[in-house]
Amino acid sequence: MAAHAVPRSHEAAPIDTDAFPARESPVGTVRWRQGVRYGALGLPLAFVALPLYVVLPNHYATEFGIPLATLGAVLLAARTLDAVADPLIGRAADRWLAGGGCQAWWAIVMAAVVLAAGFAALFFPQVRGSSALLAWCAVTLVVTYLGYSVVTVVHQAWGARLGGDAPQRARIVAWREGLALVGVLVASVLPSLAGLTVTTVVFALVLAIGVLLLRAAPTPAASRPSTQPLSMRLPFATPAFRRLLAVYLVNGIASAVPATLVLFFIRDRLQAPTFEPLFLASYFAAGALSIPLWVRAVRWWGLERAWLISMTLAIVVFSGATMLSAGDVIAFTIVCTLSGICLGADLTLPGAILAGVIQRAGHGEQSEGAYFGWWNFATKLNLALAAGVALPALSWFGYAPGSDSPQALAALTTAYCLLPCLLKAGAAALLYTLLIRNARKTP
Repeated sequence: MAAHAVPRSHEAAPIDTDAFPARESPVGTVRWRQGVRYGALGLPLAFVALPLYVVLPNHYATEFGIPLATLGAVLLAARTLDAVADPLIGRAADRWLAGGGCQAWWAIVMAAVVLAAGFAALFFPQVRGSSALLAWCAVTLVVTYLGYSVVTVVHQAWGARLGGDAPQRARIVAWREGLALVGVLVASVLPSLAGLTVTTVVFALVLAIGVLLLRAAPTPAASRPSTQPLSMRLPFATPAFRRLLAVYLVNGIASAVPATLVLFFIRDRLQAPTFEPLFLASYFAAGALSIPLWVRAVRWWGLERAWLISMTLAIVVFSGATMLSAGDVIAFTIVCTLSGICLGADLTLPGAILAGVIQRAGHGEQSEGAYFGWWNFATKLNLALAAGVALPALSWFGYAPGSDSPQALAALTTAYCLLPCLLKAGAAALLYTLLIRNARKTP
């Protein structure tokens, strides 16, 4: 964290106390009730992400016989368009938030309707034939992604505008991301247990509940008049944002690589596919349960140092995972639990650091949407780069799904365990050099 104090003119807007009873939450402090009301929308947003990224390709391939190569091209094009749209959505979010919470909330309402309708249409196409199905998939996917991105960016910018000191910013992000992990847990089991029809209905209901609760959450105050023209490039004029984004990108790829390869590792290296639910549940549950610990750690060490500690723990954990072999179920459950604890930090701390960067740059109450638009672009870029790095590397070293040769399994272990350690070490070095040590030099 920066060592200098935030000028009064650059502080985030005070919380609108008309949104909740003053006796429950004094001005400037977000209590747990308000945290739940704000963070509840994170649950359906995470809930919908898993079917979109995991279930959809298999659904269209198995139910409708769409060739994987063609389907992959459609998904890549839609996801690329989605990522490019995020900075534009961020600028729009700033205009919606300029009048306070009301206009932004209605923007979320309309985007949520689009999201729910697009999700239902995507999984229940009303056409037949490969060409028509591909066209339907492409159009409804773009519509669904658009609704998802609008709700996500506005929701994140809303939270950043609530301001506060480092512990409060961490708490605000923690409620959002903690409830998002609950959404991931539900979405990981509901489609297989209850089917897509029930999943679609449940998603629509929890999305509506999240939107309604946000209406009663702490709201940002109206913006003061902007002293500079609105520009999507504004965040990159802030050196602290460029430094943080560099750390976030490298760390994000380090986290996304094992996420991309974990099922291969479980099935081929550990030969324990029946334990996949245990491994995934322990990972996400540990992530959710660890978030309050990381929020408390911020009071002890600050945001950046707490994040650095989590990176160090992740390196130790994945270094130990290189020694695992077939049947090491208990040991890998421990690995999943400890790496899940690191996940809690990755979900909570970077967004809180970003909120502080926006405040100190003097862009609070004006440009949070622009920052989070690029932030979400980077998040999606992390997923694409992880697949682009890990999968070709595995193929180059002779691994294919189902391989049991020592050379192939060694390549898998290297890609799943050692490559993330190297990337995470690079992220830790960048974090210390660009953020922690640089803060000491700041007058």
